[in-house]
Amino acid sequence: MNPSWPSINLRVNGEHHSLNLPPMKRLLDVLREDLHLTGTKEGCGEGECGSCSVRMDGELVNSCMVPVLQAQDACVETVEGLACDAELHPLQKAFLEFGGAQCGICTPGMLMAASHLLAHNPTPNIAEIRDGLAGNLCRCTGFIRIFDSVIATIASNAKSQQERNAR
Repeated sequence: MNPSWPSINLRVNGEHHSLNLPPMKRLLDVLREDLHLTGTKEGCGEGECGSCSVRMDGELVNSCMVPVLQAQDACVETVEGLACDAELHPLQKAFLEFGGAQCGICTPGMLMAASHLLAHNPTPNIAEIRDGLAGNLCRCTGFIRIFDSVIATIASNAKSQQERNAR
């Protein structure tokens, strides 16, 4: 810890953190090294692959491109924040069931991009799903299993909503 570094305050997955850090340290490195949230992956380190995608103040960002100083007072959600009380998020369940998760490098970013998409458009068509995940690269699945996982989540969400409405 260097006393000349600024104190960076941010909320990650609902938990407040105050850290003395070099202001240009990448948010990706802060998440992985300082906060030990290793779900977010580094793929290219250039903002091209989406493996490091997180939500910052509700927007999807490549954490490898964000200096931590830009995250001052921000709310950050990582893939670890998708699960609730040890219960996997419906997208995480679908990725497991439909084979959307292969080697695991792109999976956290794909999950964050898909959750961002569904938060803004709960019933996207296939073109909108493709567009919503376009910033994320996968070299294992050819995307079909990933798209199938998102489609299955949409169907599951619709079924859950119908069941809630029937009560």
